[in-house]
Amino acid sequence: MCRSIKTLRPPVLPEEATEDEIRAAALQYVRKVSGFRAPAAHNQEVFDRAVDTITQATADLLDGLEVRGSMTHRSRTSPSGD
Repeated sequence: MCRSIKTLRPPVLPEEATEDEIRAAALQYVRKVSGFRAPAAHNQEVFDRAVDTITQATADLLDGLEVRGSMTHRSRTSPSGD
């Protein structure tokens, strides 16, 4: 639980953040806010739902960010159309 949440946008990351990196950051956030590394069984559902919600919100944020001086944007395709 001591691991810090890292910046997930370029130019800090050389490439786009992966789904696993986004989910790991969301999990760290929920752990920090809740104070639980692993929730009790009666809190598991709300804990998992929070991780899912924050994962999606983080992906939406990264998709919408435009970094000055960078051509990188998660929802854009490459110039070759790939």
